Amino acid sequence: MSFNRIYGLFLRHFFLIKSSLPRILDLIYWPTIQIILWGFISLFFSTYSNYYNNTLGVILTCAILYDFLFRSSISFNMLFLEEIWSRNFTNLFIAPMRISEIIISLVVTALIRTLIGLVPAILITSPLFGISILNLGIPLLFLFLSLYIFGITLGLFVSSGLLRYGPAFENIAWSSLFLLAPLGCIYYPIEILPDMLQTMAKALPLVYIFEEARSILINQYVDYSNIKNAFILNIFYLFIGIVLFYYSFRQARKKGSLINIGE
Repeated sequence: MSFNRIYGLFLRHFFLIKSSLPRILDLIYWPTIQIILWGFISLFFSTYSNYYNNTLGVILTCAILYDFLFRSSISFNMLFLEEIWSRNFTNLFIAPMRISEIIISLVVTALIRTLIGLVPAILITSPLFGISILNLGIPLLFLFLSLYIFGITLGLFVSSGLLRYGPAFENIAWSSLFLLAPLGCIYYPIEILPDMLQTMAKALPLVYIFEEARSILINQYVDYSNIKNAFILNIFYLFIGIVLFYYSFRQARKKGSLINIGE
């Protein structure tokens, strides 16, 4: 057994971590986000134990909505990553394909992937738990649409990072949504957050989407202002995401890094 060989391999992996900000962030934020998220959930249930008159229905419905958002974003990221892993991204422009055409095709395909994974889960909630997300009624369509737009927006942000930083940014693709989960107020109202975090949370469409879902299920009341605010923020972030994607692509093309993107 050679200490030098062991130390050499250790240095290799250590310098990989040290030289990659995405890897460092990935190591730090997983335990941090888990503690923050479950801390707020525990604080909410210990403080407002009688807030929900149908705890299972509300929690399960919000979980399905969040999963739809998660799968929308991950599906978009996976489709883009598959092009990178196979070193096929640059080949797409031989067709030739425009950036807008690539984005639209990813958006449509991501929706199909999302529905394939989510529809069976929705169907089994009624016979197993007596819960139906269809109880949200017509507003459910607006909530799903708003969640899907935000999921695609996150996918654009992550894809832009992949173009800029390469495969080292992959960890962010899997974890970007968990970073926003505590601020999204998925399982608890925004009032449970500290004042500073409430201000930050109000800048996210997630807060208005899940507040609306709880309002319908608990109070049997549809607040269209929440739906409107969510769509306004979604359009704003979507525009930024598209601009950032175009900018990252052009920067990568100028630097010649596109041909080096891959496994």
